[in-house]
Amino acid sequence: MDIKRRPVKVGKHILDGKKIYIQSMLNVPAEDIKGSVAQAVELEQAGCEIIRAAIPDMNAVRLIPAIKQEVSVPLVADIHFDYKLAIEAANAGVDKIRINPGNIGGMGNVKAVAKACRSKGIPIRIGVNSGSLEKELLAEYGSPTPEALVKSALNHAKMLEAVDFYDIVISIKSSDVKTMVSAYRLLSEKCSYPLHLGVTEAGTERMGLVKSAVGIGSLLLDGIGETIRVSLTDSPVKEVYAAKDILKAVGKGNGVKIVSCPTCGRTKIDLISLAKEVEERTKNIDKNITVAVMGCVVNGPGEAREADIGIAGGDGKAVLFKKGEMLCTVDESKALDILLEEIDKL
Repeated sequence: MDIKRRPVKVGKHILDGKKIYIQSMLNVPAEDIKGSVAQAVELEQAGCEIIRAAIPDMNAVRLIPAIKQEVSVPLVADIHFDYKLAIEAANAGVDKIRINPGNIGGMGNVKAVAKACRSKGIPIRIGVNSGSLEKELLAEYGSPTPEALVKSALNHAKMLEAVDFYDIVISIKSSDVKTMVSAYRLLSEKCSYPLHLGVTEAGTERMGLVKSAVGIGSLLLDGIGETIRVSLTDSPVKEVYAAKDILKAVGKGNGVKIVSCPTCGRTKIDLISLAKEVEERTKNIDKNITVAVMGCVVNGPGEAREADIGIAGGDGKAVLFKKGEMLCTVDESKALDILLEEIDKL
């Protein structure tokens, strides 16, 4: 699907579909400045490209300069209801505001926020969630249907457009994957603003990753989405790695891709532990390569012929291979270190 998006600049990034940016959100209490800064640094080191922080009150605005002093990735201020917080966040140097124009107290307040953001080149993300849909839309549609969510998002956008503000990003999230996918597909047909994808309240690490992969992955394969956030009831650093894996799975992410077999009765080495260790040791390697970890030399190299490099287990031994061609045989105990050495050479 060839979708033309209106480019929106967020800090040093341009949301135009040429690259999908990974987001996450701090979960340290907003009043804990030191803890929030430390987590922001950790997120940046993990590969997070846009960081969002809740700004629940004026005191929390102090987070913005403190975080921006320590990290280089763009920072988003998450704000609800209070338009004055948005203005202060803009004045404090934030890179994007997340606020819904429809619930900040009328067009005068919308105009004030738009003016503050326009003067500093700050975009606004409209964030619609199925759990907080307007009462009148619930009454009209009966439930948070995709059509209701889209109408809510476009109504919010019209308020900004009415004051000549167009640096808009939209998210339209639901905890129900089918609703989320349908809503984004419908919205994508109705507007050209960049879209931030996510399944909200997706759950704990296991189920949250499954739901996010299905929802976000489906849309990315459709060519929909400029930024993504995997919402997990867990460490936000895990969100970043999960997002990386989703991007790699749909062919839009950088980094090492792991190919490993599910094991069978021919397996003579501890392949499960070996594959997990390879995955862990390569997760921060920024090379677009495929590494295979296969259970036997009977089918392993052939099945992983497209891998740049890999190992196939034997009886206490492992065969190192490249593009399906066997290179050498090594002891199982040395297989991981030798594989990592060869990856470094690529």
